[in-house]
Amino acid sequence: MWEKLKQLARRYDEIGELLEVPEIYADPKKLRALTREQKELSAVVEAYRAYLKCEDDIAQALELTGDPELKDIAQEELNAAKAEKERLFDELRVLLLPRDPNDDKNVIVEIRGGVGGEESALFAADLYRMYAMYAEKRGYRVELLNYNDTELGGVKEADFIVSGDGAYSRFKFESGVHRVQRVPETESGGRVHTSTATVAVLP
Repeated sequence: MWEKLKQLARRYDEIGELLEVPEIYADPKKLRALTREQKELSAVVEAYRAYLKCEDDIAQALELTGDPELKDIAQEELNAAKAEKERLFDELRVLLLPRDPNDDKNVIVEIRGGVGGEESALFAADLYRMYAMYAEKRGYRVELLNYNDTELGGVKEADFIVSGDGAYSRFKFESGVHRVQRVPETESGGRVHTSTATVAVLP
C-alpha cells in the first residue's frame, strides 16, 4: 500500500512538471490526458501527504509531552493527530480501491415514501433536503425532475439529477431502503414509529 502511494505521489509531481513545459500546450490530446490523470490522482495524493504530515505532528507532540509546561497542550495535539491519522488511513484504503467506471458520471436519484403513511412521506422529504444540501455543499448542481408532495409537507416521490465530477461515486451507496425510528409530527400520543423510504441511484 505505501509503496503504491509513493509511486502515485511521484507520478502526480511528474505530471505537474510536465504541465509547466510550454510545448505541452501544442498537443491538446496529450494535455487533456495529463490533466485528467492529475485530477484522478489529486485526492489520493493529498490524503497521503496529509497522512505523512500527521505522522510528523505525532512525532513532534511526543517530544513536547516531556516538557512539564507543554505536556497538556502536547497531549491534546497528540490525540487530535492520532485521530486524524486513523481517519486518513481509512480514507486512503477507500481511495486505493479500483475505480468504478461510472464514478465520474452525473446521477439520477429517486426517492419514494415507503411504510409508515404520512410519516414516511415526511421522512422522504427529509432525505431529499439532506441530499440536495449535501450536493450543493460539494459544488454539484441539482435539477429537480419530479416532486409529488403531501398536504403536511411530506413527499410521496422526488426525482432529481445531481451533476458534477464524481457525483455517482458520492451517491451510489445510498441506494436501498432507509429506515427511521422517531416520534412523528403526526403522533399526538408520543409513541415511537418506524417509517421507511426507498432510494434508487442511477448513473
